[in-house]
Amino acid sequence: MAEISALPPVLNHIAGEDRPAASGATMDLVNPATGAVHRSAPRSAASDTDAACRAAETALARWSLTTPAERQQALLRIADALEEHADALVAAEVGDTGKQPHQFRNDELPAVIDTFRFFAGAARNLPGAVAAEYTEGRTSLLRREPVGVCAQITPWNYPLMMAAWKVAPALAAGNTSVLKPADTTPSSSAVLARVAAEHLPPGVLNVICGDRDTGRSLTAHPVPRLVAVTGSVRAGQEIAAAAAADLKRVHLELGGNAPVIVHDDVDVEATAAELAAVAYYNAGQDCTAPTRFLVHRRVHDAFVAAFSACTQSLRTAGPEEPADYGPVNSATQLASVTRLLARLPNHAEVVAGGTAPERPGWFHSPTVVVGLRQSDELVQEEIFGPVVTVQSFSDEDEALQLANGVRFGLAASVWTMRHDVAMRATRALHTGIVWVNTHGTTVSEMPHGGVKHSGYGSDLSLAGLLDYTQAKHVML
Repeated sequence: MAEISALPPVLNHIAGEDRPAASGATMDLVNPATGAVHRSAPRSAASDTDAACRAAETALARWSLTTPAERQQALLRIADALEEHADALVAAEVGDTGKQPHQFRNDELPAVIDTFRFFAGAARNLPGAVAAEYTEGRTSLLRREPVGVCAQITPWNYPLMMAAWKVAPALAAGNTSVLKPADTTPSSSAVLARVAAEHLPPGVLNVICGDRDTGRSLTAHPVPRLVAVTGSVRAGQEIAAAAAADLKRVHLELGGNAPVIVHDDVDVEATAAELAAVAYYNAGQDCTAPTRFLVHRRVHDAFVAAFSACTQSLRTAGPEEPADYGPVNSATQLASVTRLLARLPNHAEVVAGGTAPERPGWFHSPTVVVGLRQSDELVQEEIFGPVVTVQSFSDEDEALQLANGVRFGLAASVWTMRHDVAMRATRALHTGIVWVNTHGTTVSEMPHGGVKHSGYGSDLSLAGLLDYTQAKHVML
């Protein structure tokens, strides 16, 4: 892996050029594995946002008229270039997040590259083509056209992957983009901008770094016609409200609190081991992470014992040490996790973990909490850390009621050997994704999105591509 100190500085990328913030303002980037400042990034203001949006607007006039084949070739070249720059991308992402380098290189980076390759093909396969006579003497055609300039805001848990999920479909559909990465993790997006610039006209992809105020100025800018964000419910609500003032389209992938229904016919130890490997990946900082375990009362105690035993073998450490997962993203996020645990009601019990080791950086042990009630805060709220809860249920109906009894609706999984039980769950669960006897796997061909407070709109798949288009009826 390349050293992050050997990478070019993090800068904005506007109209094909790397630039500091116009004011010269910067913000510190802190390595969460050490708690130490390791580099800086621009703190962009409204003038930087305006420059990026105007550059995207100028580029749109040409890019929106390119053929699908031209856009396909550009995205394929970007995918190839990302493979060639793998070492720089690993260094950038690991430096900002503290992730295990092998996990990012082997799990996440291939998915990023596949996203660009999938949407390269999808650019030439837009669904919904129509040419027909719906009234006598007139032929109707349906065109799918780009929305325009897209403002895209990504989170800190999967910085490069979420940038790919946003940028690839937008560009494939003929839009241009202004991307604002999370304030704590902009380094891999800056590398992406430089790599993509070799294969895109200036202004097609612009990246501006900054804080919440930067994001607000981007959302409020009059040029973008669509705002796409992956983030918290609070952020999504603020952005939707701001976008409504200008009637911008909004695409939201927000929080999750995924239920995991474990029935009494499973292999308890095998199921516990498989779920433990998924639940603590990326320190549990995943909106689809298995968080709320709902286990049939007949196997509840055995499952808790097996799962807790699995956590004892898990190791959390920084990228310089072999480990199963790294730190949480920031001191603020670690404080959020520890506060939730500190407020546990008396009827709840921590049966594994529950502590933050005394060492530099922002680490937390893998934690299991039992005895909670449905109304308890730790059940109702997204934890976004290496903490899972376990509740028991008596029958299928109760399991589904508990699973659906939160405001989130992104993902869920059901574990059973009975086909009828699994199929009833896939229909009854109020989520955008349901896994059966597995959890967490995504593929570019299938949509990723939620319902309720988990947002609306789809990432990935042809549905994700359509979200970046608008329909036009032409009658002759």
